[in-house]
Amino acid sequence: MRIGLLSFGGPAGQIAVMHRILVDEKRWIAEPRFLHALNYCMLLPGPEAQQLATYIGWLLHGTRGGLTAGLLFILPGFLAILALSLIYVLAGDQPVVAGLLMGLKAAVIAVVLEALIRIARRALTNRLARALALLAFAALALFAVPFPLVVIGAGVAGWLATRFMRRDIPPTAAADAAAPRPGAAHAIKLLALWLPLWFAPVVASALLAGPHSAYADIGMFFSKMAVVTFGGAYAALAYVAQQAVERYAWVTPVQMMDGLGLAESTPGPLILVLQFVGFLAAYHSAGGLPPLLAGTLGALLTVWVTFVPCFLWIFLGAPYVERLRSNAGLAGALSAITAAVVGVIANLATWFALHALFARAVPLSHGFLRLELPVLASLRLVPLALAALALVLLFALRQGLARTLVICMIAGAAAHLAGLA
Repeated sequence: MRIGLLSFGGPAGQIAVMHRILVDEKRWIAEPRFLHALNYCMLLPGPEAQQLATYIGWLLHGTRGGLTAGLLFILPGFLAILALSLIYVLAGDQPVVAGLLMGLKAAVIAVVLEALIRIARRALTNRLARALALLAFAALALFAVPFPLVVIGAGVAGWLATRFMRRDIPPTAAADAAAPRPGAAHAIKLLALWLPLWFAPVVASALLAGPHSAYADIGMFFSKMAVVTFGGAYAALAYVAQQAVERYAWVTPVQMMDGLGLAESTPGPLILVLQFVGFLAAYHSAGGLPPLLAGTLGALLTVWVTFVPCFLWIFLGAPYVERLRSNAGLAGALSAITAAVVGVIANLATWFALHALFARAVPLSHGFLRLELPVLASLRLVPLALAALALVLLFALRQGLARTLVICMIAGAAAHLAGLA
């Protein structure tokens, strides 16, 4: 719970807090064991920080420890996002709140850019990795290729490179020894328990509200996201934004940015931005339910299908971790996916900047080409100034994430109250 309350700043900040408390202060786990667990969690789809908390809890106290650690890591952020979602729909149009959100959206551009640079420095170590990042960006930004196809294509390219060009994409470091294999019975028991837990609310939603209801769509869409979100929250957000805005019309581009800003400013996994999307999706499609209750149920369903698979991946895969780590083909594929994630995040940064800084954009379609171009005359000067302020704070003055967000929110509120926005 303490780590969950102190975990701001995305996965890197959360993992740093976990390391300081668990390795340096409590000494519950040794440094090599911590890094070994982290390496495994980075191979998985989903939020690596929450999975690392679950893994370490499992190492220390078995399944009960993993459940307790993983749930308590999520709980503070879940409650914070739920409260902010309620405030957002009840008071989001108030001048002060609108100004705070304007500053938050502008800061998000700088935050995503900072994440892009950080991941690029680690992942783009050779020509093939840089080519994969560029191709991923072009596929998403220019041709609207679905995110899962980008992930699959990068993985296949990495696997082939490992087989035929072993020196160009270095696989993840192999483990020292193979882990014991628990046998098929262990895996079957886990799947028999966790798969029904995962999909029972989805099936119940389809039966009670209808197969074409918002709840059924939320359950199926975010269940799919739980399988393809390699590279963490930023990698998934471009695909979520594309589907939630353009296909399902659950949120607007501005609301999507608001959700990311709220998730950045609260403790817990950044992937909880999906909870905000699920809340608004159900809130606006309440049916016969009170909208606030419908939104809360949508948020609960989103969190359930997002995080239940994370527990399954840990409990099912942890005994095989050494064997997986020593598989050069798999490691090469996942290294390539990490490289492609840089292009995915670059596309996300471009999408956010387009919708935050310009009031209007014009869609352009020609053959396979699909993109949006900003109308330059619709440039918003106040959000541009706030985004520049965030960039200066993060990159020039080396201010922390929390301070940057607070300063930009205050500046946005002041500009809104002064009638500048």
